[in-house]
Amino acid sequence: MSEPSEWLIYRGAGEPHEGIEQLPPPPPWRDFGGRSAPAPDEQDGDGSADRRLGGYRHIAELHRPGAEELEMINAALYLRRPLLVTGSPGAGKSTLAHSVAHELGLGRVLRWPIVSRSALQDGLYHYDAIARLQDVQIAAHSAAAGAPGAESAQSVGSYIRLGPLGTALLPSDRPRVLLIDELDKSDIDLPNDLLNVLEEGEFAIPELERIADRLPDGEAQVLDDDGNKVKVRGGRVQCRSFPFVVLTSNGERDFPAPLMRRCIHLELGRPDHQRLATFVRAHLGDEAARSGDDLIAHFLERSRSELLATDQLLNAIYLTDAAAPAGRDRLADLLIQRLDRPR
Repeated sequence: MSEPSEWLIYRGAGEPHEGIEQLPPPPPWRDFGGRSAPAPDEQDGDGSADRRLGGYRHIAELHRPGAEELEMINAALYLRRPLLVTGSPGAGKSTLAHSVAHELGLGRVLRWPIVSRSALQDGLYHYDAIARLQDVQIAAHSAAAGAPGAESAQSVGSYIRLGPLGTALLPSDRPRVLLIDELDKSDIDLPNDLLNVLEEGEFAIPELERIADRLPDGEAQVLDDDGNKVKVRGGRVQCRSFPFVVLTSNGERDFPAPLMRRCIHLELGRPDHQRLATFVRAHLGDEAARSGDDLIAHFLERSRSELLATDQLLNAIYLTDAAAPAGRDRLADLLIQRLDRPR
């Protein structure tokens, strides 16, 4: 009998491997037919993707998910469904996306931080109509003066830049990792607006659709979220490998049932002492984790009845390392104030 763990593509061990190559074909209802495109420069194996993980790389290497977390992550990979991760601030929701990208060699995490004004268009692409109008006017003046410089249909693409969601849906043989961070902070319409794009794995760029018949092979060059030039055919972007999408929420609101049923839902509990120590070690080093062990224990005790955030713990350990022992606990309590009501 095979071990239950053999089906896991993402293993949560922190060591990069080629397990993504063993990912089986998607279910028929999640099979996307986007034409394959050259992989972006950051995925060409030269190590640039690892460099661009920046400060998250060490955290990704140290992240050790529990058994349920592992199973839900792999369920999302197999089923090509978004993973909705809920839990308190500092539970490791965002770290999860970076850990998967690091271990499976999927390049830089595409991050879309959500605010109350965020709209679907922000995640898909931005069209700089003002810059284009200015350039058209300059070209018209140049033409009137007898100088070359009339705008062609091909140049429209130079005014379009894909957002993180739009870039994640570009056709490629390997999925990208997309972090849609703090979706619960969005306007009420955004979760519903996301439904169609995440279900169909494609979207249109009307500015390019209108001129597709005037473009060579119907293709226009645009910039992606990594700053690479990529081709869009027929004014539509259609994924080939559905991205690994992580939607995070701090639980500030409920989401509509249609979104919930299209996602794999993972609820992260409060971090334990070991996870908090790993978090501190990743940011501040081994010595800080050892010296701050008592503050970690005190933070965990308080978090049973108070809403706290792990960045408060980091602040306290970092600052109290320089404080006199007599004032250390008092200073830590000043920095770690409960967030659910005023002190």
